[in-house]
Amino acid sequence: MRSLLALCLALLGAPLSADELRPAVIELIEREGGVWVIEWKLPVAASRAQDAVPLGAPVIPEACEATGEAVRRAAPLALLGQQALRCPGGLAGQRFGLDTIAGGTDAIARLIPLGSPAQTFRLTPDAPTAVIAAEPSVMQVLRDYLVIGAEHILFGWDHLLFVIALVLLVRRSWAVVKAATAFTVAHSLTLVATSLGYAGLPSRPVEALIALSIVFLAAEVALVLKSPDRRTFTRRFPWAVAFAFGLFHGFGFAVALADIGLPQGEVLTALLAFNLGVEAGQLLVIASVIALLAAMTRFLPRAELPAIRAATYAIGAVGSFWLIERVIG
Repeated sequence: MRSLLALCLALLGAPLSADELRPAVIELIEREGGVWVIEWKLPVAASRAQDAVPLGAPVIPEACEATGEAVRRAAPLALLGQQALRCPGGLAGQRFGLDTIAGGTDAIARLIPLGSPAQTFRLTPDAPTAVIAAEPSVMQVLRDYLVIGAEHILFGWDHLLFVIALVLLVRRSWAVVKAATAFTVAHSLTLVATSLGYAGLPSRPVEALIALSIVFLAAEVALVLKSPDRRTFTRRFPWAVAFAFGLFHGFGFAVALADIGLPQGEVLTALLAFNLGVEAGQLLVIASVIALLAAMTRFLPRAELPAIRAATYAIGAVGSFWLIERVIG
């Protein structure tokens, strides 16, 4: 009971922005004649939290020297910066990134040299800078994008709430597995197709449809709680509904992945790792909710129904707020 009540409080106190995976991005880009440019993007939500630049200042390689003044400007969803550099020597083994990362968030660093494969790194508060390799490592791409994918499902509130609502509706383990598999197949199809340039939808209607999917499932759970014998379409064919909405969630994943970027030369590796990370995070959420429900059924049977009802209303309320915000905001 306490766990589900904690979930309700977390949902009601969730941030206004549903998708938390909007990391800071810092890029070191080579131009002609030994000239480089370091560019960074700081999400607006992160900057509001600290009234300054919470992710710190850019760290440039020791072989590089800044030329001119840094240029900073505000964009609709981020604070942007740019600094021209001159780097006459090689950069292998040197560090770049941010001097500090506050607030428990992560950042993405990319090195984009001329005539060589790009390198992508995941920066953390414990490791805010990255060491430039002579050649990019496939294992590095796998590791970083696996973690990014898992974080996206675990900290992307809209995708997380959809999965939780799906488990609350279906309940039966095998049916949950089939529905989750359909959801995974669907979002993988649209994620890959969009990332490779074969498909795409504007982000605003996609985000509205994702919010609608949460509201729809919450309403279905509420109907089942009111009439346990009611056989709604979603309860009879949860895999079909999960697949249909999964297509739109895949477009949402693609939008977030576009913000992060894919490493040149390792696009398919990064996509595979990101998908595997999403699936791992999704399975962790499903297993946790099923285990919690089983424990309540066994040890707190009288509290189970009120707790599920409270969680369902909280999910529906948050989803409704996001839907209204994304339609009229």
